[in-house]
This record gives sequence, C-alpha cells and structure tokens, in this order.
Amino acid sequence: MKASENSAKIGLCGLIGYPLGYTVSPIMHNAAFESLGIGYLYLPFKVRAEGLKRAIEGVRALNIRGLNVTTPHKVAIIPLLDELDPLAEKIGAVNTIVNSGGILKGYNTDAEGFLKALLERSIKPEGKSIVVLGAGGASHAVSFILAQRGANLCILNRLQGLKRAKELAGRISKISPRKARALELNRENLNGVLAEADILVNTTKVGMSPSIDETLVPAELLRPGLIVYDIVYNPVRTKLLSEAEAAGAKTIPGLEMLLRQGALAFKLWTGREAPIEVMQQAAIKWLEEYEKK
Repeated sequence: MKASENSAKIGLCGLIGYPLGYTVSPIMHNAAFESLGIGYLYLPFKVRAEGLKRAIEGVRALNIRGLNVTTPHKVAIIPLLDELDPLAEKIGAVNTIVNSGGILKGYNTDAEGFLKALLERSIKPEGKSIVVLGAGGASHAVSFILAQRGANLCILNRLQGLKRAKELAGRISKISPRKARALELNRENLNGVLAEADILVNTTKVGMSPSIDETLVPAELLRPGLIVYDIVYNPVRTKLLSEAEAAGAKTIPGLEMLLRQGALAFKLWTGREAPIEVMQQAAIKWLEEYEKK
C-alpha cells in the first residue's frame, strides 16, 4: 500500500453474504484504497443466514469500519442495525453499513448506483414501462428508485416467490406516485408485458457464473427498441445481454451498477471520492481472468 498520513491507521471493510466465490468487490475496493494511499483493507466474509447476528456483533467488537451486504442478507440485516438512512428505510433493504464508534448505520447505494447508469445514458425512467425480474433485496432498491422516478412497474417473480413480489409491489404503490403490479414469472406473462415494455431489468442471480448458460427470458421475446439491464456482472456479458444484443436491443451490463454503488459506499467509509476508473480497470481485469478459467 502507498504511504500516506492514514497508512498507520489500518481500517477494515468487507462484504458479507453467502456464497461469495464470484465477488469482484475486494479487487475493486482494494485497488481504490491503494490508489489513494488509504490504509484500509477489504475482505470477503462468508456468512450464512444463521450466523448473521453473530457476524454483526463481530463488526462492533472488531471495530470494522464498514460492510457491503449481499444475498441473502439485504433485508434480514435491518433489525440488527442501530440506524437507517432515510432512503434505505423507504426501500426496506440495506447493502452498505457504516460503523461509527460502534453505531451501525445502514444505507442503500444500490438504488442510486443503478439509476446513475441509466441517467448517464440519458435514459430517464419517467413514464417508461419497466419490467423487473425478481423480488429480492436488489429488486427492492431497483423497483423503488424506478417507481420514485415515475416509471410504470411490473415485477415478475417465480410462483414460489410471488407473494414477496406482491408485497413489494404493494409497498411501492403506497410510497411512490405510481402503482406497481406483480405477476408470476412465466412465458405467458413475459410475452404480454415485454410486448409493451421500454426497459427490462434482471435483478435475479440467473445467468451468474458458473451458470452462464441460463436466462429467464426466451430470446424470441427480445426486440429492437427494448433496453435490457442485467445487474449480474459475472460474466460481464450474460446470456440475456448477448441475446438482447443479437435481437437489436440496447444493453447495460451489471458492472455499471456495481461500480457506481461501490463508489458511493467507498465515500461513506472514507469521506473521499472514489477513483472509479481505477476500480473499473481492476474489476474488468479480474473478470476477464476469471472467465478464462
């Protein structure tokens, strides 16, 4: 690590979730810390659902500065925290934690990170018909920010998780200017909603390495004029994105969201603007090497 006035003050950050074998977050954040000469280290911590409470106790005991939170803990972790940022409270999901003297505060940088990738392409959600696949923690953030920005949302989830999707749609409808609806994720409903959709967002893990040949959307339902945003980042080009491109649709890879939410978390932990180009280069290099294995 480069020397700096902070180099003697080693801070620890990390990621909790399960499983974590695919994560590029340590590579991305450690490159950023080193680039700015900040004496921090970022580590992955595999934490199963039954160990979540003990893990959070450990964050306080070890004075870990901050955490990212991933599947399956983004919602379950909320009761274990001391405070919530207003946006995280509205969304009902946390993906970033800041430890200030033993007080743990939860944030959601997923929502803004997701939105930034759209706005930077001059894609505004207002008035758009948007289909969201999945109803987990990431979908909470994505669906809320899209609805808040005036999108017309339809959330699709598999039958066994349809109740969660309906609860999410109901919650969004109460706190946003437009109502959201929820349907079972099947071929018939996909065919119906995608015919009129402007944007399709996959918030599920389907298509993630090592299951790179999987997709929830039949290729024949993809078309020119549709924008397809897959938040899966490993591989960078998922099967869904590849088939969308082949169909003439515009695509946005999940690495865009990962970088932007990561940069927001970085600033919360350090008070410094994240070197996003450094983070991007480190992430792409790691992902390219991973895909060769």
